[in-house]
Amino acid sequence: MDILAELVIALFLVVSGIFGLVGSFGMIKLRETMQRLHAPTKATTLGVGGVLIASMLYFVVVKGSFSFHELLITLFLFLTAPITANFIAKTFLQAHARESDLPSTERSHGWALFDDAPSEKPDA
Repeated sequence: MDILAELVIALFLVVSGIFGLVGSFGMIKLRETMQRLHAPTKATTLGVGGVLIASMLYFVVVKGSFSFHELLITLFLFLTAPITANFIAKTFLQAHARESDLPSTERSHGWALFDDAPSEKPDA
């Protein structure tokens, strides 16, 4: 294997390990849910994504074949992590925050989380 390819793969693995370590440390050290939310969605996602990219590079350089599975896992991870973080944040706000605690939206409507408009149900 080419020394440059080995260095690039090793760099991805080392950087991924650092991101994973920082994300795991953030999960332990940060106290509140909204602070803890950033550790797995930012740092740990980049850590796992970097390992998957290193794996893809390894299979292309060493085995001579493109690994489509790692690409799909990476795309799925990068698409689902922000959505999961959004759901966790909305659930936390609904359970722990009052509408008066949140900043003004400066629009005619307020926060969607606290929308008191009755929902229209179709007649059954």
